[in-house]
Amino acid sequence: MAEIRVKRIYEDASPEDGRRVLVDRLWPRGVKKERIDEWAKDLAPSDELRREFHGRDFDFAEFEARYRSELETRESEMMDLLESCEGTLTLLFASKNLDRNNATVLAAALEDLET
Repeated sequence: MAEIRVKRIYEDASPEDGRRVLVDRLWPRGVKKERIDEWAKDLAPSDELRREFHGRDFDFAEFEARYRSELETRESEMMDLLESCEGTLTLLFASKNLDRNNATVLAAALEDLET
């Protein structure tokens, strides 16, 4: 069972991060590929959902429910991600909001799969 963490991509990498996986659909500005181990953009919210969430006054609970619904169709990709990790899995995101972002929703969905 992997320990799942979330972290902003702009924070310094540390050995405790374990496997570092970017889970945003768009590549973050100024970030070199060497800072991550994998880019799992297929596990990011759909482009439509991402645009709606960032483009208007969008309730996070609604975003979370719709994103979790999208993730239900990606269970095999989520299992592959969990199986590819031994130890710690750090989900990286670019959002400035540390508590309300796609990585926190994905982390919760991954933890649900593990139980």
